[in-house]
Amino acid sequence: MDFLLMSGEEPDRPTHPGTFLSSQPEKRCLSSATVAVDFPVCVVLPAGGSGERTGLQTPKQFCTLLGRPLISYTIQAFESIPWIRRIVVVVAKDRTDLMTNMVRHYRHVKVQVETGGSTRHRSIRNGVLSLADQEGKDGMVVVVHDAVRPFVEEEFLRRVVTAAREHGASGAVRPLVSTVIAATSEGLLDHSLERAKYRASEMPQAFQYHVIHRAYQKCQQSDFDFGTECLHLVLKYCDTKAKLIEGPPTLWKVTYKRDLAAAESVIKETLRRTACVITARIPFAEKLADSLREDAETELDVLPDLTGDNISYLSEVYNVIQFSTNGFNLAQVEAMFATIQASNQTLFHTVVVVAVCLGGSDGRLALAELASAAQLQNIYLYGIHVDLDLSKGAETWVKSLSKVASLVSTLIRDRSVALVGQVLQA
Repeated sequence: MDFLLMSGEEPDRPTHPGTFLSSQPEKRCLSSATVAVDFPVCVVLPAGGSGERTGLQTPKQFCTLLGRPLISYTIQAFESIPWIRRIVVVVAKDRTDLMTNMVRHYRHVKVQVETGGSTRHRSIRNGVLSLADQEGKDGMVVVVHDAVRPFVEEEFLRRVVTAAREHGASGAVRPLVSTVIAATSEGLLDHSLERAKYRASEMPQAFQYHVIHRAYQKCQQSDFDFGTECLHLVLKYCDTKAKLIEGPPTLWKVTYKRDLAAAESVIKETLRRTACVITARIPFAEKLADSLREDAETELDVLPDLTGDNISYLSEVYNVIQFSTNGFNLAQVEAMFATIQASNQTLFHTVVVVAVCLGGSDGRLALAELASAAQLQNIYLYGIHVDLDLSKGAETWVKSLSKVASLVSTLIRDRSVALVGQVLQA
């Protein structure tokens, strides 16, 4: 949804321009700048589109990224925000069962599935009306957001809903990238707009419940058939002028097929930022951890083993590097899988486990079999075999260390399905 808004004032700038991603583990994803919201907030996600512009048979909101539907990432982004009460997902009638099963499979606990209408405004109206039974609806703020915008920053969302509480409506905007021109019916240039006066309307948008509800009650048939912009709707029927807030670049939505690849790349980049190295008390592993830590954006925990309280770390990370000597310790890896499954409830994302074997038999066949079983649990297991002989001197040792660090980083970043179960030689 794109709409031009004329701005009479410079929109507020975000105080925290960083990216809040739905793919971050819960314990690490909340902004340090988070401030509690003391009024009820619910979300309406219209998700009834057919996604024609992607050129795919599957609507883009149901396309999978790293084995998980795009819409599930968007839902999790809102569910991870504690002050969001309910998330109404509005889908086409023939996809309500699919959406209901998806909610159950990924254990989304705040979601209510509603049937949409034939147009965007009809679907949003259905979502708004479904909130009529919410306690405290008179003071409630309703967020409208596209299901195909999976990246939501909590601090920015707080600013949007707070502005809506004060002004009746608010919405995210971004500067125009290109100049907007008008053409005649013959396809000739008629005039252009002064770009500095306009903004591109983005999501999220937020409204006082009674404002958006009244606007939909007053809507004309033409609004339902052709309209897409909620901010314009409340201005037209409620004389409510929305507060415009300039948002971060991460507000983009998945529109075309190439955007799916871009979204997956962003998710992978986020997932790689936390890792846990199980050293098995091997000095080489400690040095590898130091090498990986050189990446300033990576949070790295280093543990000697997985006993006692150390196990709790597995609930906070999505990348584990396990060291062993004289062959891959598959019993330890299997025990780790069980711990990961138990601590994370549902594996929303692929968990990467890199087993690093120093010397000895590499056990390629056994690791490949274990990897096949683990992949069904959304765990990607890779192996690295290091023929390490410390007696060969420091130079050889440093080269091996550098190669292992490079391989580990690549496996964590790319999450390649083709390499699952493979043993790479360092």
